[in-house]
Amino acid sequence: MAEFLGSAWWLIVSLGVLVTIHEYGHFWVARRCGVKVLRFSIGFGKPLWMKRGRDGTEYVIAAIPLGGYVKMLDENQMFQDGGDSAPGEEELEQSFNRKPVWKRIAIVAAGPIANLALCVALFWGMFVIGRPDYAPVVGQVERIAAEAGLQPGDTIRAVGKRETPTWSEVQMALLPAALDRTDVDLRVEDAEGQGRTVELPLGGLPEDFDERDAIRVIGLLPRHALTPAVVGQVEPELAAWGILAEGDLITAIDGVPIRSWNDIGPEVQKLGERGGTAMIEVERDGERLALEIQPRLATAEDGRQYWALGVTSPERGRAPKDALLRYGPVEAVPAAFAEAGHQARELFAMIGRAFTGRVSVENTVAGPITIARATNAFAGQGIAWYLSILALLSLSLGILNLLPIPILDGGHLLYYLIELVKGSPVSERVMAAGQYVGLALIAGLMGLAFYNDIVNNLIP
Repeated sequence: MAEFLGSAWWLIVSLGVLVTIHEYGHFWVARRCGVKVLRFSIGFGKPLWMKRGRDGTEYVIAAIPLGGYVKMLDENQMFQDGGDSAPGEEELEQSFNRKPVWKRIAIVAAGPIANLALCVALFWGMFVIGRPDYAPVVGQVERIAAEAGLQPGDTIRAVGKRETPTWSEVQMALLPAALDRTDVDLRVEDAEGQGRTVELPLGGLPEDFDERDAIRVIGLLPRHALTPAVVGQVEPELAAWGILAEGDLITAIDGVPIRSWNDIGPEVQKLGERGGTAMIEVERDGERLALEIQPRLATAEDGRQYWALGVTSPERGRAPKDALLRYGPVEAVPAAFAEAGHQARELFAMIGRAFTGRVSVENTVAGPITIARATNAFAGQGIAWYLSILALLSLSLGILNLLPIPILDGGHLLYYLIELVKGSPVSERVMAAGQYVGLALIAGLMGLAFYNDIVNNLIP
């Protein structure tokens, strides 16, 4: 219940911010272009709060917080609605439809542009505050990553041309290359600080791998995801009973260094198959000890036999973050513009992959449930993380509204650009047909988003 309420709250807050900025862009430019604004509404449906300003505009917060609108004076609408008296010439001059086409273009484009500007501002805030993250250090490698020559302890400094100061940057940089099955160069440093370049052959990825699990399929496990090789409990009457103790940090088995709990199992199996005793090195209360031990055969629930010491790992929460993505206020300005540009290119690339079938639409189009859960998860990690997802949502909203689909801002811009070229407005019949097409497209997109929400979040 707490997660549900938190997700709903952050969805409402996020949509409120994004819609307010978007509609304010339309509002501000319309007023500067001499258009009378009748209503500025955040949300749809029944007004929960309304106030009429001295400028004559109704400012409204409505019951359904899934959008908003700016209602401007329009001559055609005035005559359709009728009235007790004919509008005066001065009032007609403030109508949207009487403004030159370049002013109408500016008013319509102002909403998406406001979202794009907000995206840059939010990234700037994220960089200045500083986003806590994990260092881009490799913990364990297998499959493609191991074949490429990556080693535990390597720090990934760049993926292709993109710098990767944190593990999140590594993930975001590797995902597009994985989706495109494109080989990519990694600039890495080993534990001693020696740099080298490693080519990761992502062309060998299977065709049907889960895009959401790309990093694991590649064979990369970050250092922070590893469980420390600390003994949590020693099982009575088994191999380690009376030898190891709770809290021991296992550092080596038979001379082989142990970096995490994952390293223990394979080494124990080797010891058991070899037979005899071996030395296990541990740290206990600040002292380094070398203890003699001999694994014993154990039987799993499925009947499979394996060699075991008889120890379990302690319960472990989330590892503390050990990296910080931060810039000074001045440095953050170009960094914010660069990040917004990079994310915009990646968004268009992802749309292209969805249309060409290189990525499933299920993982491309997100509905309100997915967005709500994501914003709640990001907000739970701190203000900088929340600003980062809010920036991405603002960017997505701005670009979505610029698509040339009727009923969206981009569709209106298309009509006005045609008018600019041909010298006369698009006919009402064409505009009406476009509205139906636009409604069908948006309805289909919303249906797909809700379907993806159900599949990804509600079906176990």
